[in-house]
Amino acid sequence: MAPETPAQGPAPRYFTWDEVAQRSGRDKERWLVIERKVYNISEFTRRHPGGSRVISHYAGQDATDPFVAFHINKGLVRKYMNSLLIGELSPEQPSFEPTKNKELTEEFRELRATVEQMGLMKANHVFFLLYLLHILLLDVAAWLTLLVFGTSFMPFLLCAVLLSAVQAQAGWLQHDFGHLSVFSTSTWNHLLHHFVIGHLKGAPASWWNHMHFQHHAKPNCFRKDPDINMHPFFFALGKILSVELGKQKKKYMPYNHQHKYFFLIGPPALLPLYFQWYIFYFVIQRKKWVDLAWMITFYVRISLTYVPLLGVKGFLGLFFVVRFLESNWFVWVTQMNHIPMHIDHDRNRDWVSTQLQATCNVHKSAFNDWFSGHLNFQIEHHLFPTMPRHNYHKVAPLVQSLCAKHGIEYQSKPLLSAFADIVQ
Repeated sequence: MAPETPAQGPAPRYFTWDEVAQRSGRDKERWLVIERKVYNISEFTRRHPGGSRVISHYAGQDATDPFVAFHINKGLVRKYMNSLLIGELSPEQPSFEPTKNKELTEEFRELRATVEQMGLMKANHVFFLLYLLHILLLDVAAWLTLLVFGTSFMPFLLCAVLLSAVQAQAGWLQHDFGHLSVFSTSTWNHLLHHFVIGHLKGAPASWWNHMHFQHHAKPNCFRKDPDINMHPFFFALGKILSVELGKQKKKYMPYNHQHKYFFLIGPPALLPLYFQWYIFYFVIQRKKWVDLAWMITFYVRISLTYVPLLGVKGFLGLFFVVRFLESNWFVWVTQMNHIPMHIDHDRNRDWVSTQLQATCNVHKSAFNDWFSGHLNFQIEHHLFPTMPRHNYHKVAPLVQSLCAKHGIEYQSKPLLSAFADIVQ
């Protein structure tokens, strides 16, 4: 008898890059490519745990490198992706679009494999425990300042400075948990993220995820990076976008004075006049009740701590002074790495080029590392967003070598020069 022929499954569907590019979300369908496999994400975007917009920003494009960069348990994620698989790239098609640097992409992927083998993606839990303890100690010190020295001007001011340090440093710590860079499982990272951003800061984790992952996916890309949404209604950002405004004869603000009014509506106002109120609108509109519960624990705790010492009016005054100081700290640090860099529409560049043209570093020092939450290593953080921050300085020389080999500018500057470049 002739041997039985094994049952053949359906032949895989093959697609070209042109076909993929047409499904970029401008109409209803959205496709993307990961490791040469084509996925239809049209219905999945709303269920995407990282948010609908961040995955939609790669519709019609290769998303292999951001997929690898953002997920810590890729094997588990791939199981959920099987239901979205519709085919793969035709054998004659390259692995990524012609707008991307093939040699640079391949060498970066080799670098990432080396980094993982060196153990640089594994966190030192003692580092993060001590970091959390130093925040809690500053929090207690702020309260003791008023309790021991009274509520006159100088103790009040010292308390406000200490609390602003608590808020800024808790902001950097929640950033670590939000990026899944502390624990090996998403569950523990998410739990501690809720605790730090919700209970220690009074902000929603879902709002941070929604905003920040988009920024990492397409930094300084207009209409894809929410961190540059102040263009064009408040500021004219970047040479390319500014020239476009000029050609369109659109002027929403007196842009020739923006380096002056930046000091009024930028650093001092972002948190107390915008974020402080918008976060409540966000959680209520999207029915994020778990986030709201965590936020309420912050406001209950801080009220019970300071109202008995200062009264309601004194407490409200302290609260907004703290938000004012924190806002200045936050804006200068977060903008120094991006605003002076290239700002444009999404040109679908490769992962390394996308991140390097939009980010720069600030020189390493003990103070700079602490003051910026190690975001002075912004280049390394953007290339490896799930890497624990205490390893940025270890991977930096490898990144510098890669950049030098491919003629990519790797910018690092002093802290005050970075601040000045924002105004410049």
